[in-house]
Amino acid sequence: MELLIVTGMSGSGKSAVTDALEDLGYFCADNMPPSLIPTIAQFINTSQDLNRKVATVTDIRVGESYLKDFKKTFETLEKMNYKYKILFVDAADDVIINRYNQTRRKHPMLEKCGGSLSACLSYEREILRDIRAIADYTIDTSKSTVSECKHRVIDLFLDNPESALKISCMSFGFKYGIPTDADLVFDVRCLPNPFYIPELKCHTGLEKEVHDFVMKFEQSNMLLKKINDLIHYSVPLYRQEGKSQLIIAIGCTGGRHRSVCFAEQIKDGLVALGNSVSVKHRDIEK
Repeated sequence: MELLIVTGMSGSGKSAVTDALEDLGYFCADNMPPSLIPTIAQFINTSQDLNRKVATVTDIRVGESYLKDFKKTFETLEKMNYKYKILFVDAADDVIINRYNQTRRKHPMLEKCGGSLSACLSYEREILRDIRAIADYTIDTSKSTVSECKHRVIDLFLDNPESALKISCMSFGFKYGIPTDADLVFDVRCLPNPFYIPELKCHTGLEKEVHDFVMKFEQSNMLLKKINDLIHYSVPLYRQEGKSQLIIAIGCTGGRHRSVCFAEQIKDGLVALGNSVSVKHRDIEK
């Protein structure tokens, strides 16, 4: 049985994640107190009719006291010899606040926190801090559409999540913020910028003209080599330690030229070594 425990911040997009998991064939149980997860797992594992791919969604809606049962839940699952993975869904506070303002929904802790949504989020983050620290997968939806969020879930869980380390290469622009879910961040703003070449400004790092410009410099090739050396050395170590997800973020100023070029080449190098790799260009359209 594949057991995935989904948790995270209220308003972060867990509903979109759950929809995507259902599309992948997962049996999803929403708003589940942690103490009931072993019971659900046992029931489904002994059923001949239900799918053996299970996702349980647990968050602050079940109550603060129930969330404190997570540690005991994990101990119970391990005693029952059930393997599980944890997916934490997150988003920046300002993004969550904007989503609440748009949907007019009420945060579960609003009354406890005196009607302040910012206080709710701070309190919720503190409650979930320990579970986020041990999560096998993290999805930050701050800058993602619903469609992009679903594609991210598909990239992670289309096949057996136990099967391999899932690597994602992401280009981004520092002017739009560093991805909060990145494990490794590389800065390529030190390289010559195609933005200042009139005939290249409106193109992207996916196009040959920009790629050729970025990589014609010795420092570009040397930087790519050193980044690849570190990544290729580190990936087997991450896999050996049991890490399930590795997000490699490469940033330039605007996220359209140099970072895109490097992300594609880093991805190609990892694929050539037999790794499962996806690539995303977060800010290429901005």
